[in-house]
Amino acid sequence: MGIQLLGGLALFLFGMEQMAQSLKAVAGRGMKGILARLTSNRFMGAITGAFITAVVQSSSITTVLIVGFISAGLMSMAQSIGVIMGANIGSTITAQIIAFKITHASMLMIAIGFGMLFFIQQEKIKLYGNILMGLGMLFFGVTIMSDAMEPLRNYQPFLDLIMHIENPFISILIAALFTALIQSSAATTGIVIVMASQGFIALPTGIALAFGANIGTCITAILASIGKPREAVRAAMVHIIFNIFGVLLWIGFIDPLAQFVSWLSPRYDMLTGAAKMAAETPRQIANAHTLFNIANTLIFIGFTSQFARLVEWLIPDTPMNESTLTTPRFLNDELINTPSLALDSTRLEIGQMGAQVKTMLARVMPSLLTGNRESLNQIAALDDAVDITYGHVITYLGQISKQSLTSDQTHDFTIFMGAANNLENIGDIIETDLVELGHKRLDEEVAISQKTQKVLINLHETVSRAVDLAIQAVIEGDNEAAQQVISMKASINRQADAAALYEAKRLIAEEPKRLQAYTIEMDTIEKLKRIYYFSKRMATTIPD
Repeated sequence: MGIQLLGGLALFLFGMEQMAQSLKAVAGRGMKGILARLTSNRFMGAITGAFITAVVQSSSITTVLIVGFISAGLMSMAQSIGVIMGANIGSTITAQIIAFKITHASMLMIAIGFGMLFFIQQEKIKLYGNILMGLGMLFFGVTIMSDAMEPLRNYQPFLDLIMHIENPFISILIAALFTALIQSSAATTGIVIVMASQGFIALPTGIALAFGANIGTCITAILASIGKPREAVRAAMVHIIFNIFGVLLWIGFIDPLAQFVSWLSPRYDMLTGAAKMAAETPRQIANAHTLFNIANTLIFIGFTSQFARLVEWLIPDTPMNESTLTTPRFLNDELINTPSLALDSTRLEIGQMGAQVKTMLARVMPSLLTGNRESLNQIAALDDAVDITYGHVITYLGQISKQSLTSDQTHDFTIFMGAANNLENIGDIIETDLVELGHKRLDEEVAISQKTQKVLINLHETVSRAVDLAIQAVIEGDNEAAQQVISMKASINRQADAAALYEAKRLIAEEPKRLQAYTIEMDTIEKLKRIYYFSKRMATTIPD
């Protein structure tokens, strides 16, 4: 019986995971756009949070997405709270599916899903087959667990144990601990419904266990926020406060809630006793779980500003230190199993890396031409942050590559890998070559004439524009910006050739250390052309 129960639980969890993975692959690319567009007010934010969590079957992934938006300045903490509240509603969808009791169709779902997965070549059809197969395995796991539990109906020690958990506080504690252990409130609620389908637990006990699952899922939020930016910790704190306050608010109203869902849910008056309870209770628990989370969202959604101020007071900002500056802002391991969202996070982190490179490029020319050693050393030090960000991005992309990627995701992966490499090369040119030329100017006590400075600055501005556009093309998938970068090749070559001709004419000028100045100036032109080359390489990866 124990083996059958564990095997059924394994199939149930595996089926839920497989279904969620394929749903994320089908809908994942659009989820972030939906989240960005529909969070302008708290109510739409809650609906969006519920939808996304229903798709990915993980409120923690929704929270991670929110943290990314807050970090990027696209969403305020107050706006994000509505989405986090809505995530709890979305997490009840699994319980609703299980309560429909279509377990008799599980083998048919598995068979059809298998056929779609293995006999059809279209990628999207394969994903739908995976969803159907996962759903079938979920129901098959429920059937196995239910069958395994049937002998317990006459096992007195087990029935005595069940009597003890009729205390709501004990029920909440048991469910919270179990949910913390398996890190899935949906799975806990699903198992509660399976127990109810065997007539082991009454409706009030089932509701208390569902409440406990809501508290236990906070552990996932806590674990996901460890070592993360303040925004992540605050988002986790919102999740914790909301869930715990919600349970505390309702713990005294379990019986009225049970009466209400008994009236609301289908009744089987032709049955009596344990058979009647087994038929009615699963749907009642699922409805109570959903209604509880909807009611809490409606009650607390008017206090999002107060929630935001509370968590900002509880978790204040801290001064940025070196470790903060070198910690990735957007990469999160929670998203690795959802490649579309992980790749979006990589896109944002590459934008961060691009901003670091642009800062170096903007500062290097004044320092090279007229600056002192301190300013040159500061620019070289900036490349350390670029190298660290590069390391994080490449490592993260390596983790993504181990997942099953669609053709579109593989293409995005290639673009981001190339962009990271090209930006790192640009940073190295600035640090190793241009900064070194600045030191050479100081060592040899060379003065760059005003006219020459103007020529070099003009070329630098054109190359900087190309870098800006290339980064924009990668981050926004902007083909027009990419084409602008590619079309700048002729212009930059003309500017570089004109600068070289100007330098050749200046070579005969009677100025002190003219030859040394010529060497520095020509090397500067070549290094700027090299930076443009890497910008163009980024741009050429963007599809038409």
